[in-house]
Amino acid sequence: MTGWTLPMDGGCRCGKLRFRITRPPLLTMACHCTGCQKMSGSAFSTTVMAPSNGFEVTAGTPVIGGLHGAQSRHHHCDWCKSWVFTRIAPDMGFVNVRAGALDDPHWFAPFVESYTSEALPWANTGAPHSFPEFPPIDQYQPLLAAFAAAL
Repeated sequence: MTGWTLPMDGGCRCGKLRFRITRPPLLTMACHCTGCQKMSGSAFSTTVMAPSNGFEVTAGTPVIGGLHGAQSRHHHCDWCKSWVFTRIAPDMGFVNVRAGALDDPHWFAPFVESYTSEALPWANTGAPHSFPEFPPIDQYQPLLAAFAAAL
């Protein structure tokens, strides 16, 4: 999990929507759920869990696509439609940023993978922690601590 520096900048495919992460990531994940497969057009989605108070949109105005619900909202570029980040309501202290949207995602490796129960049979991320669905709520603090120790 080395090789990243702050700030981390990123954006959508066309560059009209830009963001900056100014605080260390809390966790990295890959989600294998069928919803993420459909949203990403791939076997899984990737996430850098950034602290809410260390994430800002620096250019453009995102639009909501994918999940439009009261709890989860997927934020996209209005022009190229790239899925850039997800916010959970109420704010739980983090923003899930798509790792591929980072200007330099080469350091990224998933520390946790979720929804392995829906994973495509050939999709293996090598994450050290795997869960058939989302990790149980009581597992998040130990996972965050283990990730921080690995930084």
